[in-house]
Formats: sequence, C-alpha cells, structure tokens
Amino acid sequence: MIRALTGFSTRNPWKVIATWTVLGILLTILSQTLIYRVTQTQTADFLPKSYDSAAAMQIAHDHFGTKPDANPVTVLVARTDGRALTPADREQIDAGAKRLSSLKVTMPKPKDATPLQHDYSQIPQVSPAMAAPDGTFELLSANLTGNSADPGLENTFRAFRDNARAEFAAQGLRTGFTGALADQVDSSDDGKTLAAIASGCMLGLIVLLHVLVFRSVLAALLPLISVALIGGVASGAVVGTALLTGIKIDSSVPELISVVLLGTGIDYFLFLMFRFREQLRAHPDRHHRTTAAEVGQKVGTAVTSAALTIVAAFVTLGIASFGQFRVLGPAIAVSVLVMLLASLTLMPAVLAACGRKLFWPSRALEAEPREGAAARFGDLVARRPLTMVVASLALLGALAGGLAGIKMDYGLGGGPRTASQSTALEISRALPAGVADPTSVYVETKNAGPLSPGSIDGLSQHLTRVAGVGQVAKPVLSEDRQAARIDLFLTADPQSQQARDLVSGPIRAAVAQNTPADLTVHVGGTPAVFADVSTAVSHDLRLVFPVAAALIAVILLLLLRSLLAPVVLILSVGLGFAATLGAAALLFQHAMDKPGVNFTLPLVLFLFVVALGTDYNILISDRIREEMEHPGPPRAAVARALRHTAPAIATAGLVLAGSFGSLAVTPQPSTQQIGFATALGILLSAFLLSIVLVPALAAILGRSLWWPVRPERTATPPTGRHHTGTPRSPQSPPRSEWSAPQHQDTYS
Repeated sequence: MIRALTGFSTRNPWKVIATWTVLGILLTILSQTLIYRVTQTQTADFLPKSYDSAAAMQIAHDHFGTKPDANPVTVLVARTDGRALTPADREQIDAGAKRLSSLKVTMPKPKDATPLQHDYSQIPQVSPAMAAPDGTFELLSANLTGNSADPGLENTFRAFRDNARAEFAAQGLRTGFTGALADQVDSSDDGKTLAAIASGCMLGLIVLLHVLVFRSVLAALLPLISVALIGGVASGAVVGTALLTGIKIDSSVPELISVVLLGTGIDYFLFLMFRFREQLRAHPDRHHRTTAAEVGQKVGTAVTSAALTIVAAFVTLGIASFGQFRVLGPAIAVSVLVMLLASLTLMPAVLAACGRKLFWPSRALEAEPREGAAARFGDLVARRPLTMVVASLALLGALAGGLAGIKMDYGLGGGPRTASQSTALEISRALPAGVADPTSVYVETKNAGPLSPGSIDGLSQHLTRVAGVGQVAKPVLSEDRQAARIDLFLTADPQSQQARDLVSGPIRAAVAQNTPADLTVHVGGTPAVFADVSTAVSHDLRLVFPVAAALIAVILLLLLRSLLAPVVLILSVGLGFAATLGAAALLFQHAMDKPGVNFTLPLVLFLFVVALGTDYNILISDRIREEMEHPGPPRAAVARALRHTAPAIATAGLVLAGSFGSLAVTPQPSTQQIGFATALGILLSAFLLSIVLVPALAAILGRSLWWPVRPERTATPPTGRHHTGTPRSPQSPPRSEWSAPQHQDTYS
C-alpha cells in the first residue's frame, strides 16, 4: 500500500498536488462556514444523562423551556456618582429594560461573511432580577440564544451591550455586564493582539528553523503551505463527519486540530526532507523522482506507524464517559489519518516535483558536509551509554517528583481580570457570589400529580440552613405544575472548588434527606456540573490510560518486530509523561500557588506526549534497526543512526513545541497550562528520550534489543557516498568498538 501510494505520487506529482490544492481550498471554505453548526459549548451537555446535574438540565429543558444554547447575561445598572438609586432611577431602569426587551439586536455583518453564516439577530429577554441591599445598583437578567463559540453571536452580544449602554447612559446611569458570554467576549477582545503576536511568532519560528537547517526559502515555505492545505481537508473531513452523524464537538476541537496538524505535518515533512537530502547527496547521478519514491517508501513506513499510534491513542477516547473527551478523540484521529494520507501522497509529490531545486540556493548538496554536533553527540552517547541513561533517569525522576500531592483544578477563571469579572466582583461585595450564576435545585413529581408550593416548602427551609448558601429564592413552579425550581445563591464563587465541594457534599446531602417520597430532586448549575465532570474524568483516566497504552504497544510490536523494544519505548514515554505532568504541578500548583493543574491536563498530556513523543522514538528506533543490519558493532550503528536522525528529531521537536507553546500565551489559564506542559513534554520526548535515553539503551542492549527477531547483518556496508568506516592503513591506530565513521554525511 505504502509503495503503491508513494510510487503513484512521485510518478504523477503535479496531478497529486493539484488534487490536494483543490480539496484544501474547497474544504477550508466549507469547514469555516459550517464549523459552528457542529460545535456546542455547554459542558453539561457532554455529561451522561445518569449524572445528577445532567438530569437537572433535562428537567429545566422539559418543564421550564430552558434552551441548550441559552446564554444568560447579567446587567448591572448603577448611578455614575456611586450613590444609592432613587425611585426615579428605578423607574428609568424598569422602563429601559422594557425598551431593550422590545428592541431587536441586529448582528453586524463582517466583511468576510459567507452566504451560509448563521444570523444571530434576535430580541433579547430582559427583565429585572435583583437589587443590592444598600440600593447602589440593580441587576437585570438578559438572555441571548446561540452558539457562544460562534463569532456571530459574540458580535450580537457586542451590539446588545452597545444598545444597553446607550439606553442607560441617556438617563445618567452606568452599566456593567457579566456572565459566561460576557467574560468570553472580554477575554477574546483583550487577548486578540497577544494571540496574533503568538501566532506570528510561531510561524516565524518554523520558517526560521527551516531556513537555518536547509538554507533555502523554498524548503521553509513549502511545508507550511502544504500543511495549511492538508489542515483544510482535515477540518472539512471532521465537520462533514459530524454533520453526517449528528455528533456535536467541543468548541476547542478546531483549535486543537490545527495545532496537532501543524506540528505533526511539519514533523513528517522534516523527516522526509532530511532523508531526501541525504539520498540526493549519496546518489548524485540518480533521478530525483526515483529518490523521492525510495524516500517516501522508507520514511513512509515509520511515519505510518507513528501516525497510527496517535490515531490509536485518540480513538480510545471513544470509550470515555465524558462526552467532551469522547468527541475529541475521533475528531483528531480523523485529522491525523488525513495527514497520514498526505504524507504518503502530497509530500512525496512535492519532493518529486521540486527535486534538487527544493534546497536552492543552498550548495549543501554539492559541498562535502563537515562532521558536526550531531556526529559528536552520537559518538558520545555510543561511548558512554550508561552515564547517559543514569543522567536521563535522574532528571526525569526529579521532575516526576512533582506528582506528589498533585490536585486537579476544575475552575474556569483565574486569568487576567476582565471587565466582566470586575462587574461580578462588584456584585459579590453586596450580594452572594452566586447571584449571577445560581445553583438550581429541580423538583419533579413521580406520580404525575400537580405540585403545590407547600409540598416543597420543607425542602426550601432545610436548604436555607446549609452553611455556604447565602440566599434561597422563592420556588418557581412550571406551567404544567409537574416541576419546580429552587435557586440557591452560594456565598462562594460558583467556579471555585469551595462551591463544588458545597454542592457535591452538604447541598446534595440535604436534598437526599429532605425529599418527599413522591418527588425526585436533582441539583444543577455550574458547581454541580463540574462536580460531576470531576467524577467522570476520574473514571475515564483509569479506563483510557491502559487501553491506549495497550494499543500503542501492539503497533510498536508490529513495527519493530520485537518484544523487548516496545517495552523500552513505552517505559521511556511513560517516564516522559510522568516527568511532564510533575513539572506542570511544580510550576502551576506549587510555584504559582494555583488550586491545582487543569482537570483535562493529565489526559491531554498522556495522549499528546505519549502519542506524539512515540513518533520520535519510532523514527530513531527504525533507523537504529536499519543501521544494525549493516556490518559493525551495535554502538557504531547507534552513532550512525543518531548522526542521521538527531537533527531531524531536534528540529521537529522545536517546531512541535513551538506550535503548542503558542497556546501558553493565551488569556485562558487552562489553555496556558496545556500549551506550556505539552510543549515541555515534546521537548523532553525529542531531546531527552529519543536522542539520549532510547539510543543509550540500544547501545547497552545491542542487537538483543530486537529479540526475538534480531536484525540480520548484511554483507554490504551502509549505503551513501561514504562507507561505514574509512579503511585503515597498517600504521593507523585501531579504532575502538563503538567508534563511528568520521566522514559520514551530517546535518548540523
């Protein structure tokens, strides 16, 4: 299959390039237009219906008409001089709320709007909610419906905010806005410049690394252009699959897909270009299309195995109970499969079409390369493998020590304070912190008889006596009198661990102890949702980790045809995962005094660091095995493999780490943690595991590493412009067993 794909692509390079170009452009437009029709942002919607908060949301939908895409906004209205509101002010606020409820908010049309873009123009529901005890402000409740991840809804909110400000400013009043949508828009506006700078720096880093390594502008730009086309095809495939199956994906999936594809795509292109340049030097008289086909086949085998490890790791998320994980896995798996197909078709076609011109104006193909850092480092690892193993394990163990006492953080805030958060803080000084985001207790009848206010008064009274509940609102009956809602305003921030502990402990205990026999009661709201998410994630971590590790082990077993080598690679990436997660805990939980590491970090790290880190291990292991098939001691084979492969792994690691590192400068703390920790994990995988630990272990174990099918030594020396070693004259001093050739092609 690999031979057929790479052979066809290198024989018909321009047809393959044209096909990918057309698909990339069309599917990019399609995915950008329809992406928000297949995404959802409500975390509760990803929980199984068996969880308490999910059942509460179902009652809210069935009996109170709560829409799954509702986005409540709290509007604070106060005097500009800070004094208490007068009766005239209150009348003006009520009148303003009525006018806003009758005014249609028209979504501004951006210049780049497409015909299929959803129109979020709507008449918001605005009503008085609560007043401060000291009379300094009054709160209004507003609601905008739509996908909060869609920039169109964000623009609609901005228009509503402008309308409200203008309405009350005319009366000499000031306004503030808070809620999830308001905070999201403020964070987006505040971080827009920083995100653009980070993205520019990331692309600049990739281009600079390619220029420094290949000394060619064409070799620097073609991978980026190609990966952009592949990313468009992958996004279109994910969106199309979601539309056909009716699956909703999380709003963070598109960003993660773009980062994964950029990193892995550039990695695979680098592996191919390094080997292509090596073979062009070794066979200057061979036609470049023949060389491209040979390189595509050789590297394609390793790339296929590397991509399949990523696919296997992410496919295991399909068995997770938490829907956010369950949809993330298949989405990234589909994207990586598209990237794999491109690495076997488009990338070899680009090499075949460009040939030696790919490295213009560099004269690296003509000049004899000097022995560089990669060759010297390969000799060092081969000469002192035990020292390298001990030093690597010591560093990994020290970082893994941060796992002691690690905690998970399920909070959503913690970033730079936005205008929305300042408004929420102002409200919390006069009212319970949970006023803008209440915890709701939903009551439903079992016998289909109508509810009466008196039947739930006892439950309300008991809830008022729970420590941490600042205020209990009057029960609200549904129109069909089959359900009721009791809003609780907690004294703790709804997004804090304190609120989650309060809901999962005393509140749910009070509900269980004081619910009449003919009623069912469920607790919903932000703290309840994330308390249940905590339970679901803990369950999934225990389930996904061993299954993913087993699948990766099977792929390594089939690729390496060995029982011992897969164990070595899996143990090494396992140590890398532990060290990365420990380092994240040391930085965020201990050094920065955060409540803990983000709850998604362990799973994201496991999948990205283990799966992507295995890419580099596969590349170096495959080359070590190839070199051990030639005559000579194993340590010389390790040195040769490092000399050829270490530069590609190092460059790829820097590119991939830079891709994820760009996430570390985003305003969202959770994304910052994922970006930093994943970038660190990739660097450890590339520079410590794949270039030091695994080759050092291979040098110690020798050909026994490949037991029971050890590499058979051929009678011919390694291919290339130079032989494995330089013939010695009788007067030449003998070379040690580990010594590698001094005139091999290098890429330093």
